[in-house]
Amino acid sequence: MDGDHSSFDLLFNPRLNKGTAFTEAERERLGLVGLLPDNVEDSGTQLERQRLQLAQKPNALEKYIYLSELQDRNERLYYQLLTSAPAEYMPLVYTPTVGEACQKFGHIMRRPKGLYVSYRRKGRIREILRNWPVEDVRFIVVTDGERILGLGDLGVCGMGIPIGKLALYTACAGVPPQHTLPVMLDVGTNNEAFLEDPLYPGLRMKRIEGPAYDEFVDEFVQAVQEVFPRCCIQFEDFTNRTAMPLLTRYRDRVCCFNDDIQGTASVAVAGLFGANRILGKQLRDHTYLFFGAGSAAVGIADLVCQQMVREGLPRAEADRRCWLVNSRGLVTAETTGLSEFQLPFAHPHGATKDLAQIVETVRPSVLVGVSTIPHSFSRAVIEAMSRINERPVVFPYSNPTSKSECTAQEAIEWSRGKAIFASGSPFPPIHYRDRLFVPGQGNNVYIYPAVGLAVFATEASRVTDEMFLRAAESLAAQVTDQDLAVNLIYPPMANIREASVEVAIRVAELIFDRGLARVPRPADVAEFVRARVYDPAYR
Repeated sequence: MDGDHSSFDLLFNPRLNKGTAFTEAERERLGLVGLLPDNVEDSGTQLERQRLQLAQKPNALEKYIYLSELQDRNERLYYQLLTSAPAEYMPLVYTPTVGEACQKFGHIMRRPKGLYVSYRRKGRIREILRNWPVEDVRFIVVTDGERILGLGDLGVCGMGIPIGKLALYTACAGVPPQHTLPVMLDVGTNNEAFLEDPLYPGLRMKRIEGPAYDEFVDEFVQAVQEVFPRCCIQFEDFTNRTAMPLLTRYRDRVCCFNDDIQGTASVAVAGLFGANRILGKQLRDHTYLFFGAGSAAVGIADLVCQQMVREGLPRAEADRRCWLVNSRGLVTAETTGLSEFQLPFAHPHGATKDLAQIVETVRPSVLVGVSTIPHSFSRAVIEAMSRINERPVVFPYSNPTSKSECTAQEAIEWSRGKAIFASGSPFPPIHYRDRLFVPGQGNNVYIYPAVGLAVFATEASRVTDEMFLRAAESLAAQVTDQDLAVNLIYPPMANIREASVEVAIRVAELIFDRGLARVPRPADVAEFVRARVYDPAYR
């Protein structure tokens, strides 16, 4: 094709395309007359068409694919749809559907999104980052694909996670999508099925490890500082072996955080604040048992301990209130092979493997699942929690749904309606003995987009644990007495946009208070943050 096709190309630029919503004046001015059906439609009509087409898809994965293609052709309409019914569409663009999408990524891939930084390009990462057409990137979600949700090593097929996470940054908290960038560090995969799959799109080699891996990640982090100096890096779905060391290495050097560690901890603490409103207690009044001893469990335990210290408990005593269970059973002072970050929670105790027996001996009032072992909160476990506690707190946080430690139905029925329940994946409302129970979803989506909006607005130089505690407090404060009456300890997902902006305002105030902002403090922080929220409506 010859000549200038800029007008025609406008229809294939997802950030600028409005499709049939281009006005008559715009069609004349931009040379679009005849390139679209003659009827000018508003976004309401377009959304009705998208909902109709989406409803005709036979399953969640096909709906995921359809929504991904909508994002590729009309970004603003995509976000209008997501924000119109977040509780309905979030499970399609992120958990639980994104898990299946990642497993089949090489087979369903259409238009590539984001950047793929291959180990084969070591020494050229700055050059690769500069290939991205936007100069002012403020948020990167990066993974190496080694521990995707509870599904394990998916290599570059884990790219669905950064893509989905960043979509929720925008849909839930209004972080402008043009400032976000999903990144996959392709360092190989140990997934034999993928290495043998002719449609696997990544490097066909075993994962690099050790110093070579560390040097590659360091080159990436330093390149981001140079190419995108106002950017915050979110580390996502790194394995337990690398997640905590990476966070420890970079958290005081660059603007970064790990959502699996800090975001998960924050949403868990928010849930505990909500549960304690029902119980009339504080965090310091509980004993905590974490089924799972990786970075997520330790991240929650550490933030819980920070809050207990704020409530007046010495740190050593706070640590003693938290217990971990790994694949070998209860983690004790005698357990060998522990990482440094697990040691504060390894206490003197006899070796015990059976979870129900551990509950009987440790006598926790809060049971948190971050194991990705489905059905591990058995009837015996829930009944033991219910014998020990008048109102046991049960949080099976593993996702997707197929990895949940128990269902809401199981927790409510086995506890005879006593459990205060929240989960990582969504479960429908339950009627039990003439009472309504609305399961809360302890989803990080309540936290990281809001923290992201605060960091975006303030151009924060660092992300701190204190910000995640502030986010937890703000989120829990938005739970109403009506919510608590049906045991719902998080704000309804339908209200997540406004809830996120409120959390972002509180976190932004803290950023200014701590001198971490790289912009002057405005007279009205709330107005300042709200003015930076992305509006997907056509203009």
